Amino acid sequence: MEKTRWYKDRVFYQIWPRSFLDGDGDGVGDLLGVYEKLDYIQSLGCDGIWFSPLYPSPGVDCGYDISDYMDIDAMYGGMEAFRKVLDGAHARGMKVIMDLVVNHTSDEHEWFQKSRRRIEPYTDYYIWRPQGLGGKLPNNWDSMFEGKAWQWDELRREYYLHLFAVKQPDLNMDNPLVRQEVKRIMRFWLDLGVDGFREDVITFISKRDGLPNDYFMPASRGIAHYNHGPRVHQYLEEFKHDALDGHDTFTIGEAPLVAPKKALDYIDERHGQLDTMIQFQCMNADCFLIDYAALPFSARRLKRAFDLWQYKLDGKAWNMLYLENHDHPRVISRYGSEKYRVESGKMLACSYLFQKGTPFVYQGQEIGMTNWRPKKASDYEDVQTRWHYEHMLAKVLPDDVRLKWCHRASRDSARTPMQWSAEKNAGFTTGTPWFHVNDNYREVNVAAQENDPNSLLRFYRDAIMIRKRLRVIRDGDYVDHTPLSGSLYVYSRTLGDEKLLVVCSFVERPVHFRAPQGFELSRGELLLANYGSGLSKNGFITKPYECRVYHFT
Repeated sequence: MEKTRWYKDRVFYQIWPRSFLDGDGDGVGDLLGVYEKLDYIQSLGCDGIWFSPLYPSPGVDCGYDISDYMDIDAMYGGMEAFRKVLDGAHARGMKVIMDLVVNHTSDEHEWFQKSRRRIEPYTDYYIWRPQGLGGKLPNNWDSMFEGKAWQWDELRREYYLHLFAVKQPDLNMDNPLVRQEVKRIMRFWLDLGVDGFREDVITFISKRDGLPNDYFMPASRGIAHYNHGPRVHQYLEEFKHDALDGHDTFTIGEAPLVAPKKALDYIDERHGQLDTMIQFQCMNADCFLIDYAALPFSARRLKRAFDLWQYKLDGKAWNMLYLENHDHPRVISRYGSEKYRVESGKMLACSYLFQKGTPFVYQGQEIGMTNWRPKKASDYEDVQTRWHYEHMLAKVLPDDVRLKWCHRASRDSARTPMQWSAEKNAGFTTGTPWFHVNDNYREVNVAAQENDPNSLLRFYRDAIMIRKRLRVIRDGDYVDHTPLSGSLYVYSRTLGDEKLLVVCSFVERPVHFRAPQGFELSRGELLLANYGSGLSKNGFITKPYECRVYHFT
């Protein structure tokens, strides 16, 4: 089937199902709730949906520990509810992509339970190693979530590798039978009508032969031996050829610690195995590599990430644009201002929605949801947050400071229930919510913004409509006009005689902006702004977190 690259014209909405909307009153978000809100998603201008995992799971990592790849968890409504949502989305002209999580499974998956009992053909479906001399671990690798990357299994009398939670054993992708299983999973969902996959930590699936020790990394030891491993491209090419090529799909690879040059090995449109890539560099503007290694926010650092990916991929591959997802705290609390929540939320929307690529909006981002601040660490659900609080941060920080770091860094801030209204439980459920609702739901909710012409929700709708209307945003050249500024981000898009100029201030204090050479503001149309349009000759003094979008023809 010829690949149409339809995803270049789409705007996707990411749904974290457990916290989106509860349709049956049991306190957990479900597909009945999603079906009820399909028209809402469409009203944003979003014509694609990315579902975080919906599969049966014990829930140790909120669904990323999968126990059955070819079913929908009953708590979400099962397969019947999924088919209803899929058909409803397609009837509205919307595409649907699923999370494909095949670096690891749940330890409750049938494959693992048979593997630990050495039942063929599952014996080598996972990465097992005997105990070393003197009771040593097989190597010195670290888990991303919980201590060392090896767990002893008393039944099999061997260690298994887990790069994430203890209950998430890594699959042995070197086993051709495991790769056949992956292709079977992909074909199952594609034949059902799913339009593609977001492939979770897909660059981790091939481990270096011999699993050698890592003596270079002070933390996350081992990552050099499994990120972009020796056979990763061979395996992805196999998945593409044997499962994807018969369908007009969209595939996104999640790739920690990847730069554009390395990304092109995966997503170059001439020979890549994937269509685009989720990079983490745009999420490192206030931290070093991970959210828990805090740094002061730097607009320069953010712009360097934006510029690097825009320039390096141009004409070769396609960008995936985002500022929020389920794996990071809320962006207004990080890069914007809770004091100027609406204004900075609008500015942040402009900072990425008009770049070249396919934008993703995460549930609640469009209304300006902010970080959740529990009073005690035990309120957190996330396995990563709990580990950092109890082990990593405990080595250097007192209790109250550790809690503040979790407030700043925890993924749970992105996983509080969606705030639909000022009613009880933010309108998320008529029952008892599975997780805490953010205390600000009475002020920050969809219902309060629906009919407010100045709301952030309305701004997102207008911005996405503009993006869909103007070809220059899809295909125009990108230039950052203020790469050295620590306050302003001013970028343009140019396609022939058509131009777009986007002006974003990342600070509260006033900053003098003057239009770049070749742009006469009085000759442009102001399409979008979070304040008025006052000019002083060919520039203006910015208000807190001001943004403007000008169109020139």
